[in-house]
Amino acid sequence: MRLLIIEDHATLRNALVQYFREQGMIVDFAATGDEGLWAATENAYDAIILDLMLPEVDGMVILQKLRACHNPVHIIVVSALDSLDDKLGALNAGADDYLVKPFSLAEALARVRALIRRNFSTKSPLLECKDLTLHTLTRKVVRDGREIELTALEFRLLEYLLYRSGEVVTRAEIWEKVFEDGTGGTSNVVDVYIGYLRKKINIGGAMNLIQTKRGHGYCIES
Repeated sequence: MRLLIIEDHATLRNALVQYFREQGMIVDFAATGDEGLWAATENAYDAIILDLMLPEVDGMVILQKLRACHNPVHIIVVSALDSLDDKLGALNAGADDYLVKPFSLAEALARVRALIRRNFSTKSPLLECKDLTLHTLTRKVVRDGREIELTALEFRLLEYLLYRSGEVVTRAEIWEKVFEDGTGGTSNVVDVYIGYLRKKINIGGAMNLIQTKRGHGYCIES
């Protein structure tokens, strides 16, 4: 999943970026409101962590601008402002959640993942298909009782396909949501990593769960 962190406090920003990357997410960041607004309007993110008190462009202005142009990205506001009026102001302006500083990194991750699950109409952190399960919190993948070791990129790829279970996902969508640069068009790198993933999860002659839809993309059929 792709996340944008807009935070001017360097220590907190760096801690968030490192933590979320360790959890397997693709993370971009901005230190000013101007940089953050540009990134949020030029790229597609699954969620944004947005500080309110930013240099150049205020966080509330960013929130209002994104909602005014109907940007559907999930936005979690983080702020030291803890009054009810501050929280209601952000939520009424279109924020999906509000975290008061200081907060734990684990709580921030849990809230981000909850919003992402909502985006894909799923309640549980456990994603399943046939005899395969993926736990988004423990980052454990098990098939028929056997744990499967995946690289961070392979895990992101499988997680995204499972979130989109039953849908045909194009190579361009996979490239944008799963790979680090997320820019440009399609790439045969997607096909290569689909091959790597199939080899690992289909070991021992197990049923092939990732179907190729020729001319369209890939699908895990629920």
